[in-house]
Amino acid sequence: MAQDQDEVGPDQSIPVSAGQEPAAGVPENPSGSADGASAPGFDDDAAHLLLVDDDRRIRALMSRYLTRSGFRVTTAADAAQARRHLEGLSFDLMIVDVMMPGESGLDLVRWLRAQSQVPVLLLTARAEASDRISGLETGADDYLTKPFEPRELSLRIASILRRVAPVPAAATPQVIRFGPFLFHVDRGELRNGEEQVRLTERERSILQTLARSSGEPVSREELAGGMDSTNERTVDVHINRLRRKLERDPANPQYLQTARGSGYRIVIET
Repeated sequence: MAQDQDEVGPDQSIPVSAGQEPAAGVPENPSGSADGASAPGFDDDAAHLLLVDDDRRIRALMSRYLTRSGFRVTTAADAAQARRHLEGLSFDLMIVDVMMPGESGLDLVRWLRAQSQVPVLLLTARAEASDRISGLETGADDYLTKPFEPRELSLRIASILRRVAPVPAAATPQVIRFGPFLFHVDRGELRNGEEQVRLTERERSILQTLARSSGEPVSREELAGGMDSTNERTVDVHINRLRRKLERDPANPQYLQTARGSGYRIVIET
């Protein structure tokens, strides 16, 4: 049977711009709901994703694929619609296109980080390292360059969700101390005295992984969640951001140290 023109397989690429609208009457996702939200009857335990992209055909292709991969998907055509969804719904992860007309994806993530730490995967047509770093510095947890294969998208989503999944408190130390900081490992909460230090989901995940190593070095590969070498290099970006929050002199870190040839380690007080 021939594949529908509005379907995408795991080995086919999602383009930079789809360049055409879906045929009349074709909904953006299998739910067929007007606002792009998954309809009642979907598995309540499935991760709920908010997909924000101004290209309607790309939204339809990605929504269909991700829904069939076991996710619940809500779509938004721009930042304003995404905000409306966020007011009334809870999401496990957001997928945000960077280059949208009007308010860009980066602007949306900056706004989001002022009030929420929901994980964000950025989609971008720009492959330059400076653009990717800018995206990570806004608080995004990962990025994916267009065009990409849907299978890679679903793998990256699964990787982020694994990193931010809660860990039973009994499996890890409850609290570690370094300098003036207390880190509650089980709930990922960092405090400097009475003040809570704001962390992104990616920063929280890195600190939890380092804390569970009990001061032993952790490789970039492990901190990157087993993804490719490009993704490992983004770990350095997150480490530098953490050092700016933790260290008096980030260039000469006292707590979050580089283990040469191994990765990173956290110096824990015993």
